[in-house]
Amino acid sequence: MFETFGGFLIYIAILMLIPLWAQSKVKSAYKKYSQVASSSGMTGAQVARKILNDNGLYDVTVEPVKGQLTDHYDPRAKAVRLSEQNYYGNSIAGAAVAAHEVGHALQDEEGYAFLRFRHALVPVANFGSNFSFILILAGILMSASGMLLAGIVLMSAAVLFQLVTLPVEFNASNRAMEQIVSAGVIRNDEERETKKVLNAAALTYVAAALVAVMELVRFILMYVAMNRD
Repeated sequence: MFETFGGFLIYIAILMLIPLWAQSKVKSAYKKYSQVASSSGMTGAQVARKILNDNGLYDVTVEPVKGQLTDHYDPRAKAVRLSEQNYYGNSIAGAAVAAHEVGHALQDEEGYAFLRFRHALVPVANFGSNFSFILILAGILMSASGMLLAGIVLMSAAVLFQLVTLPVEFNASNRAMEQIVSAGVIRNDEERETKKVLNAAALTYVAAALVAVMELVRFILMYVAMNRD
């Protein structure tokens, strides 16, 4: 796949820079809009609770969690967990993040197909992530195409998980925008800033999926070359 060692180093550098660039975009957008208060003055906790109540999800709790950008929805506990800055703060960024996580709760309640598929993939994807590189490395070192193929199959499950995550996250962001606008959490002139936060967050998932696909393609090409020889 790479004609020179320099080409390989450039490829590795690209793999490293893609996620770093995405993370920098997220941190930049979040830092900027976490300092801008929303017109409603609602905290992230209040935003999440209002959207949940408006949709009849009274059994889903809203809880603070330590750390920065550690916000997530736990489907097993039926809990929207917001980092303390977003939970107690009243920024546009906090409102956007809170609404996004509630978007996952809405998906869970609705039985959103891609979310269910992603949940089903979790054990297979975890297994693939943990053992695929062992088989791939062993297959390359031992010139064992069968072992390499087994590693590629396992890796494919992890890559599929990354790809399925994309529609889940984009859908949650779309739901978030609809909910905070209809609930009056933000004004029309604040929609642009809110979308910037949500779009920046989405970049991290796009970057992760892109890197995963690039690596999978690289190993597939190795397998093809090994069998050609």
